[in-house]
Amino acid sequence: MSVDKNHVHKLSTAGLLVTLGIIFGDIGTSPLYVLSAIVGDKPVDIETIKGGLSCIFWTLTLQTTLKYVVLTLRADNKGEGGIFSLYALVRRAKIKWLLLPAIIGGSALLADGIITPPISVASAIEGLRDLDPEIKTVPIVLAILVGMFFIQQFGTKFIGKFFGPVMLVWFVMLGFLGVTHIATNINVISSVNPYYAYKLLFTHPGGFIVLGAVFLCTTGAEALYSDLGHCGRENIRVSWIFVKTTLVLNYFGQGAWLISQQGHSLVTKDAAGKIISAVNPFYAVMPDWFVPVGIIIATMATIVASQALISGSFTLINEAMRLNFWPKVKVKYPSDLKGQLYIPSVNWLLLAGCIIVTLKFQESSNMQAAYGLAIVLTMLMTTTLLTYYMVIKRFKKILIGLIMSTYLIIEGAFLIANLHKFSHGGWFTLMIASVLISVMLVWYYARKIRNRYVEFVKLVDYLPVLQDLSRDLSVPKYSTHLVYLTSADNREEIETKVIYSIMQKQPKRADIYWFVHVDVVDEPYRMEYKVSEFIHDDVIRIDFRLGFRVAPRINLMFRKVVEDMVKNKEVDITSRYKSLNKNNVIGDFRFIVIEKFLSYENELPLIERIILDIYFFLKHYSLSEAKAFGLDTSSVTIETVPLIISPPKELNLKRVI
Repeated sequence: MSVDKNHVHKLSTAGLLVTLGIIFGDIGTSPLYVLSAIVGDKPVDIETIKGGLSCIFWTLTLQTTLKYVVLTLRADNKGEGGIFSLYALVRRAKIKWLLLPAIIGGSALLADGIITPPISVASAIEGLRDLDPEIKTVPIVLAILVGMFFIQQFGTKFIGKFFGPVMLVWFVMLGFLGVTHIATNINVISSVNPYYAYKLLFTHPGGFIVLGAVFLCTTGAEALYSDLGHCGRENIRVSWIFVKTTLVLNYFGQGAWLISQQGHSLVTKDAAGKIISAVNPFYAVMPDWFVPVGIIIATMATIVASQALISGSFTLINEAMRLNFWPKVKVKYPSDLKGQLYIPSVNWLLLAGCIIVTLKFQESSNMQAAYGLAIVLTMLMTTTLLTYYMVIKRFKKILIGLIMSTYLIIEGAFLIANLHKFSHGGWFTLMIASVLISVMLVWYYARKIRNRYVEFVKLVDYLPVLQDLSRDLSVPKYSTHLVYLTSADNREEIETKVIYSIMQKQPKRADIYWFVHVDVVDEPYRMEYKVSEFIHDDVIRIDFRLGFRVAPRINLMFRKVVEDMVKNKEVDITSRYKSLNKNNVIGDFRFIVIEKFLSYENELPLIERIILDIYFFLKHYSLSEAKAFGLDTSSVTIETVPLIISPPKELNLKRVI
């Protein structure tokens, strides 16, 4: 979901309501499964409950509030957040290896996101077993997931209006249920004392492993930062006070109920040790008459949470494409809401992943065992990038050292505690993250290898030839306006392949030659252009400077630039054919896109050959350069040229008589 930024970025009641619907879905639905994950199938004991509640409170305070809400939200990139936005800020430091934490963090966030919709929806739907123990929840979960991903192609403009009110009702319900049960055992509030956390982690047998379950209460913190651009820092910070209060109340309310169940197990097993039923503390704190209503509200809240995560995944992949981390794929804009987009390939891959997770793990309790391992990697990577951001912003060294060491210790502890999840399903998300990391690294470094061997020449050396060709009536006119996309950052240069295409492959006479270059900048929404006229009404170059969140709709942008130039009388675009010129008919425009393929003549090092082979394999299934730049395919010519990296060896051919 996205919103009009001008409307919600200022602190307002409407902005706060929208923030509840967009930002806090993931972290807000955690009470559905956190405490049941902490207890597991063991008998309830007070030390585990009070220690777990203490860990939850201080995790929400130190990790979510201090690190993300207070500190990380300061690291905004022109109002935008997320790990790729943070990378765009710190890459100005010219430290090459910072690419790795950005790619690892982004990939892990996407991978663990595959479990978020299934675990949230399954946890809500499993409440139906309180009404009918025999009900099969998996088909219902699958139906909700399929429906949720199906509607993405139509946009969420209409249903998005209900997200805020739904989450407001959800958080009010959390707080109310929590207060009613805290009242039955007011002593549970003493769990705020960090001594209980210390006692659980360092003196209770197996207590440290409980951190893996505790971590689930803060998994949505990274998504909170990623959605900064949708609502603004102040709305997030103010609404978090309300959200955290209701979350803590609910966790402590569940804790009060659990303490009353001391010595009892929440699960019932058969003779073979298989779980046949389980009590979820979240639903146990509800009055019996309210359970059906609670299930409906919980299901709606998990759908909102999942929707926010899906939209966040689209944004993340779109940023990755603009930063050259991901193959070009089709992006659609299903509504006129600013920033809302839909990526079909990502949507259906996410759905496939969610279905696999649901079918493999079946129960939310099984998903809990696999959830969180990858996301803690994202948090560690964010800490790394945030450290360099503070260095760039000249924070005091002692403050940087304190913050970095504190969160490396906290997140390192969470990582160690989550490692036991590897064999219980954590391997699944790490495997997906590894695939995504590999794709991003291959795509990035392959382009580096390619660009290393692209040859450029001085454009000024070829201007006389271009001018002569433009006026050579013996050459059939190819187009009135001929437009080439160029990768030359220096406006005084041009690729040799472009010159070859114009002059040798097939001499292309045009009245005006246009060279268009797109530069992706670190700011998210910059849209600027610069015109360089080398020969009046003959050779013109346009440089676009676009933010990494701006869709490169070059066809529309180029048209707008030409319209502005005509309006300013900088160029005449009427046809040069006498009959058409007399009637003021606009000349035709043709785009030439040069795509490279790997020549068989190359002799490459093994690693580079593997990288380029994978790159061209991925490129085969990605969008063409023309479609990726939003060009009208009816006016585009694609030319393929070999990428020759190593010149061929001299052939010792002998002529015989």
